[in-house]
Amino acid sequence: MSEQEYLLMRGISKSYDGTQALRGVTFSARLGEVHAIVGENGAGKSTLIKVLSGAVRHDAGEILIDGKPVSLDSPLHAHQAGIRAVYQEFSLVPHLTVTENILLGQMPQGRVRGWVDWAAAHRRAQAILDELGFTGIDVRTPVSRLSVSHQQMVEIAKAVAERPRILILDEPSAVLSQEELKRLFALMQQLKSASTLILYISHRLNEVFEVADRITVLKDGELVGTVRPQDTDEGQLIKMMVGRTLGEFYPRREAKLGEEILAVRGLSREGVFTDISFSLARGEILGLFGLVGSGRTQVARSIFGAEPADAGEILLEGRPVWVRSPREAVQLGIALLTEDRKRDGLVLSCSIRDNVSLTTLPQVTHWGFLNRRQMDARVQRQIQELAIRPPQMQRLVRQLSGGNQQKVALAKWLLTQAKVLILDEPTRGVDVATKVDIYRIMSGLADRGVGILLISSELPEILGMSDRVLVMREGRLVGEFTRAQASEESLLACAAGLLQENRTPTRDEG
Repeated sequence: MSEQEYLLMRGISKSYDGTQALRGVTFSARLGEVHAIVGENGAGKSTLIKVLSGAVRHDAGEILIDGKPVSLDSPLHAHQAGIRAVYQEFSLVPHLTVTENILLGQMPQGRVRGWVDWAAAHRRAQAILDELGFTGIDVRTPVSRLSVSHQQMVEIAKAVAERPRILILDEPSAVLSQEELKRLFALMQQLKSASTLILYISHRLNEVFEVADRITVLKDGELVGTVRPQDTDEGQLIKMMVGRTLGEFYPRREAKLGEEILAVRGLSREGVFTDISFSLARGEILGLFGLVGSGRTQVARSIFGAEPADAGEILLEGRPVWVRSPREAVQLGIALLTEDRKRDGLVLSCSIRDNVSLTTLPQVTHWGFLNRRQMDARVQRQIQELAIRPPQMQRLVRQLSGGNQQKVALAKWLLTQAKVLILDEPTRGVDVATKVDIYRIMSGLADRGVGILLISSELPEILGMSDRVLVMREGRLVGEFTRAQASEESLLACAAGLLQENRTPTRDEG
């Protein structure tokens, strides 16, 4: 091991129920660097960092820190070794305040033994947030009341508060706005200067190239190699990750639009969004872009009946409909792939079969009895068509990688044969190959006449997949762009209020 290498994980192997997650991986990293770890979902990234953080015990291999072997048999042991991890799944205590979460286990004591000095605690928590550049968070607020992005900031503050030597960041940018992401990157530079080793896991390769000093690629539980950003490019990195070139990232398609299938007129919900009007045609992929807090998700949930609007109307195939619940939406032929698959889209403790079947149980129930053979046949077709791995119906969803969990969530809605499919951040937290699979599925659905409303924070995705793009800002629809008009600059300027309202006539306004 080079004298500069502070961390060495040598020959690490781990299997789950006969599935080999890591195969003799040897990985090293230095103090004062950002070392990115990339790979497809299921490549072994999460298992590797869980071994390092003490959350998972490895079957073989050894871990050395500063040249000395260490036993990281629990998160406590990892903490004692100066390791902190910020996972995709938050470890916050929802009913406790921001202060209590950040200072958990180290609250300042008052003059009376056993009493907390709350004033000092709040000052300390606020000072930590201020030092990190995380503003706009009330430290007295229970974290359950915070937005997801603010919860992410609290999670990071909690990890950084104890000055770790090794900080693991697992997909930290997935829920952050561009401005919040800039603050995170600035913080990472500060930590680098203080000789902290940062392990950065992300599917967003543009971020990896921006912040990483070195990049390690895993594939199928094995180490492919470690490269420097200046010695490679995204194309070469993708080839290392998936073992093949991807060709065109977004499928080439010529949109063949049919008649209007969905029309939204004057939809409003007090304090959330106002006067939303647009139309969607059969075979069209309509992009909906906006910055965090613009109201995109709330509009989608209103159309789906999860948060009914106060005013306005929805027309489906030219007929007015009043969608009062998700059940009614499904019966009408409207489906919604939710933004947060783990909270709203899946039952993690249930199997692939049970999750995929959830929306269509009445179709395989006769006289009160489930036709399991029919149900299994339908689920098996979805597993094959979406390439869900491993292809085992009885596998619990919580045991799947993020990309395969997203495919299960999507399969559940595809079985409903919806006429209108709303996709809210469909590729968040999934690997490059899974993204390509999802884009292929979207294109095929549109070709079959399904109307798709695509909500995404990723501008390349919006531009690459949409036939037309709508832009929201502060609860209002402020822009509409044809495919030829849309660019990253124009959409961002419109979303930020730097471009005067841009609307082309909708199909029904013609």
